[in-house]
Amino acid sequence: MASSAIIPNPTSFIKKKNPGSSTSQCSVNKCKSFKKIVSVITPQQSERRPATTGLVKTAMTLTEKILARASEKPQLVPGENAWVNVDTLMIHDICGHGSFDIFKKEFGTDARANPDYKGVCHVALAQEGHCRPGEVLLGTDSHTCTAGAFGQFATGIGITDAGFISGSGKILLKVPPTLRFVLDGEMPDYLLAKDLILQIIGEISLAGATYKSMEFMGTTVESLNMEERMTLCNMVIEAGGKNGVVPADTTTFNYLEDKTSLSYEPVYSDEQARFLSEYRFDVSKLEPLVAKPHSPENRALARECKDVKIDRVYIGSCTGGKMEDFLAAARVFLASGKKVKVPTFLVPATQKVWMDLYTLPVPGSGGKTCSMIFEEAGCDTPASPGCGACMGGPKDTYARLNEPKVCVSTTNRNFPGRMGHKEGQIYLASPYTAAASALTGYVTDPREFLQ
Repeated sequence: MASSAIIPNPTSFIKKKNPGSSTSQCSVNKCKSFKKIVSVITPQQSERRPATTGLVKTAMTLTEKILARASEKPQLVPGENAWVNVDTLMIHDICGHGSFDIFKKEFGTDARANPDYKGVCHVALAQEGHCRPGEVLLGTDSHTCTAGAFGQFATGIGITDAGFISGSGKILLKVPPTLRFVLDGEMPDYLLAKDLILQIIGEISLAGATYKSMEFMGTTVESLNMEERMTLCNMVIEAGGKNGVVPADTTTFNYLEDKTSLSYEPVYSDEQARFLSEYRFDVSKLEPLVAKPHSPENRALARECKDVKIDRVYIGSCTGGKMEDFLAAARVFLASGKKVKVPTFLVPATQKVWMDLYTLPVPGSGGKTCSMIFEEAGCDTPASPGCGACMGGPKDTYARLNEPKVCVSTTNRNFPGRMGHKEGQIYLASPYTAAASALTGYVTDPREFLQ
């Protein structure tokens, strides 16, 4: 191109006569030719669009990011199969008693079994610091998804898969698409996470999240403590979900601070990530719920079931046997000052929870522990930690339904025969609702005692 001097005028620009021409013209006033270029303004170009091939990063969801990193790939998309490196493997006691073995990041000769009985694996894993953001945790029980509360990918597998993982440290997984659940609004003081997940399952049905990731976010979720987030993720399997996950935040980091010395790296969904569907809830407008027999999706307002006479109450399991669950029940008993009208069984999830029932004072109780409040209310003495009647089991299982009785329970499933007798009727509920029902002998909205 011939050299041209551009008059220092902000409105000037250079145009070519035609693409093949080597001469140029000034568009304003007069131009003088110089041998040296003083300045050149680049002609305006059309907007450059990103390439559709090559090393272009695609926005990913939290679950997709974890699996991509664990499979050492730059990106993964839903439906893609990938060999995933497993960080932690939990092997559940086949008797359903909740004991577990843990195989850490180093497999083979470095794998170690947990020698002591801790209690229900899903709660003990968190208490022992084995749930860390950004990692992959697999276990031989469907409620392994509980650990997703820590911002990690956690799901249940079969024992054959567990054997393969224990030898190789890997598993072949299909990447699930993600459903996003945005829960906003101030949490009413009569609601718990159990009400939230029953609302969601009732909304999308038992098959609504089949082989999908369920990601929970929003101001309400951010306000939940870790054990409440565990309840939320625990029951995604009841909607068919592959895993549930809550983005890690300060609450997560504070919980883990004194539980693990291992480093971890949380990941988060990209702003432009693609979600299969998004559901939004204004939590401030929700009411206490139950799931009527015989399905977790059979949602109903607790106050609509006030005429349902019950025979017993069961507070326990990986869903409702954590310390926060017992504290919630204790608050209702404390507020009422009354005694229960039906047998009320208490089964702590772990040894730690069992000890805390006898040692930790309940806020606002004047120094009373949960065990003291439960005794005053006429509840059964807290049993040894374990799954208890949640999984039915032999006829001598503590609190098992051996007759066709009606039970309000903080567990996760109410299918026929789940807690024993196939004609038993189970109403799934939060610890608040369970405790309130124990005081009246009927399915009861906890607002009767909390407001």
